[in-house]
Amino acid sequence: MSAETVARVLIDSPLPQLDRLFDYAIPEELRAEALPGVRVKVPFRSAGRSAEGYLVELGEPGEEYSGRLSPLESVVSIVPVLSPELWSLARKVADRSAGNASDVLRLAIPPRQVRVEKAFLRDGSAAASAPLPLPLTELDGYGSEVLEAVAGGARLAVAAVPRPVRLDSGESVGHWALTLAQLAADTLARRRSAILAVPDFRDQDQLEAALHTLVPEARILRSDARQANADRYRSFLSALGDEPVVIVGNRSAVYAPAPALGLIALWDDGDPLFSEQLSPYANARDAALIRQESSGAALVLLAHSASIEARRLVQLGWLTVCAPTKVWTPHIVPTAQQAGGDAQFAAARIPSTAWTQAREALAHGPVLVQVARPGYAPALACASCRHSARCGVCQGPLGRRSANAVPACQWCGTLAPSWHCGNCGGTELRTVGVGAGRTAEDLGRAFPGAKVVVADGERPILTIGSEPALIVATRGAEPRAEGGYRAVLLLDGERMLARESLGVDLDCLRLWSNAAALSAPGAPTMLAAVAGPIATALATWRQDQYTDRELADRRTLRFPPAVRVASVTGFPDTVAAAIDALPPSEHLDVLGPVGVDDGLTRAIVRFDYGLGPEVASSLRASVVAAATSRRKPAPGKPAYRTPNTLRVRFDDPEILA
Repeated sequence: MSAETVARVLIDSPLPQLDRLFDYAIPEELRAEALPGVRVKVPFRSAGRSAEGYLVELGEPGEEYSGRLSPLESVVSIVPVLSPELWSLARKVADRSAGNASDVLRLAIPPRQVRVEKAFLRDGSAAASAPLPLPLTELDGYGSEVLEAVAGGARLAVAAVPRPVRLDSGESVGHWALTLAQLAADTLARRRSAILAVPDFRDQDQLEAALHTLVPEARILRSDARQANADRYRSFLSALGDEPVVIVGNRSAVYAPAPALGLIALWDDGDPLFSEQLSPYANARDAALIRQESSGAALVLLAHSASIEARRLVQLGWLTVCAPTKVWTPHIVPTAQQAGGDAQFAAARIPSTAWTQAREALAHGPVLVQVARPGYAPALACASCRHSARCGVCQGPLGRRSANAVPACQWCGTLAPSWHCGNCGGTELRTVGVGAGRTAEDLGRAFPGAKVVVADGERPILTIGSEPALIVATRGAEPRAEGGYRAVLLLDGERMLARESLGVDLDCLRLWSNAAALSAPGAPTMLAAVAGPIATALATWRQDQYTDRELADRRTLRFPPAVRVASVTGFPDTVAAAIDALPPSEHLDVLGPVGVDDGLTRAIVRFDYGLGPEVASSLRASVVAAATSRRKPAPGKPAYRTPNTLRVRFDDPEILA
């Protein structure tokens, strides 16, 4: 390192105007430690203030500045947590979303834990002494074709086998978990690392169970929000070494460091949990696509019902479709809309055909009943005028958690023991919606003597045995049954489809497909009170055809993902300036702006994918300009800097909801 070498540092700050590299001089005493990737502390502005950041690279001083550079204050840690690959990924994800690279790194790199770091520097990673699995000759259900494609770095959209499978350990998991575990084990056998991302902890538990039957435990690293900070940082450090590992986690796992990356796989990429809720709001699928293109690793999107984004990539030829060698189709039974003749069955919303199938199946094992909403009565209304019952504090909807519970607000939780209707003055309430608790109560009367279990967000249940029972579960919270369910009832289909959202039908199709895949081979799956093309797609297990038709309609209407969209929210003048600065193009149009809360306005920008870099760069410049602008001062008062009120979100899932 020459005496003229400078350190280029990324300041860890959410301010958009600081999203660039700053040059700092390297003191002589820090030259041995100031290496790319380490955490550093640097002086920043005046009054002796300092900031932390990452030393991204070493280089020669820039010609545009001839003054004296401020020196680095200290090297916080000698561990190079920011690899060149991770920095490149963070920069590309941020640029694509008009966001800050430091915000991406905040998701990717866990907070520093000094004790964990010292132990790692002393002992190293346990993966170094763990054996590697043997390579596989074929993938269960797919033969050798998928293995060969993954070994060659292909990009695949794989149709999952819709059935449960029993592992060598005796545990029952979805076949998709075994598929990903085998792909990861074969990748590891070739001395390459694998990243496996799943939506939530239920899926992660299945995947880890399958991995433990194929891969040594020391080579499996977790990266998820359930971990304590120390455990997450320990896993992160273990992935920095040279030994290949398998990284399992939720959406942030796609940013994990992985030596010699050979596979990036996402299970059920259409799940909204893959959408990041923090700036720059990048979807894990998009981050995986960027990382695959730069790393050359194989990419696998595995699902029972492929997302519309994946189908678009298939039609562009960017993804190759892979199907199982054998046709595995759940036994979907069409049901009539009328409920059974008994009032109890009508209250339970069970069509007569479905009731007959469920009664027969209940004699042999568990039966799954999927419902739309948790709670007892998710919505209440005035018994006299039928106006929605609202909270007197925040105007949120009232509901009940149990039959005799006091009505409470679903937003703020305020109890309403003496509620009265603001429209007619009535004091009596009637149930409008039926939740999991009420459904379980009705099923208990419809099937006397049967064991009824409720599984939802408040009562999470991961697994159940093979004994007869009625399992009432909200969508996405279904426990997996040993050997599979003997029947699956999908209730509240019309209510689920009535939600106002652009992709509600595809979301329902995905949830129903995942529930049907929990059934035992040959067990019936019944979709109640839903007809039309979406019911046909589920019954024939041809979800891709339905999704392709939806994609064709969106191309006609210029809806995402046929085009990209970005929402621009802020004060009217800043939004107008941002829109005026956009590059002129016939492939770009603006909807709005329209007023939103607190005097702000919002505009929606639609544009073709080819314009993405230009639009992102323009909107990014507008965000920086808004953050650094000064308001005109009132007479006799100094100018002041405005808060950063311009908010840009690309591929915003809320704007078309």
